[in-house]
Amino acid sequence: MFLFRRGANRVTVNEAHRRTQGANAPAVLLDVREQTEWNVGHAPGAIHAPLSRLAAGAALPSVAQARPLVVICRSGRRSQQAAELLAQRGSDTVDVKGGMQAWAAAGHAVIDRHGNDGSIA
Repeated sequence: MFLFRRGANRVTVNEAHRRTQGANAPAVLLDVREQTEWNVGHAPGAIHAPLSRLAAGAALPSVAQARPLVVICRSGRRSQQAAELLAQRGSDTVDVKGGMQAWAAAGHAVIDRHGNDGSIA
C-alpha cells in the first residue's frame, strides 16, 4: 500500500515539512533543482537529485529508493514534472505546492551547502 497516491498529487509546505522532517520521517524530501540552486539554499535533510539528471535516466540516490518521496523545486513546476516522472517509474510521490519559495516564506529552515543559513535565489 502506498503512503501517497500515485501521480502528481500536491501537498502544502507545512504538510511536506511534517512528512519529511525528523528521525522517523515517513518520507524523503527530494530536491530536484540544479546544483547551483541547491548550493545556495535547501531544506535540512533534503536529498538532491536534479530533474535534468532524472529526466536523462539517472537513478534516485540510494537513500531515496523504495521510500515515499515529497518532491520540491524552486516554485513547484519542476517538482510536478519530477513527481510525474518518478510515479511512472513506480515511486510513491507527491510534489510541494509553491516549492522552496513557499517553504522559506512559511518560515521553515533553509541552509546552504555548508550548513549555514541559506537563501532561495
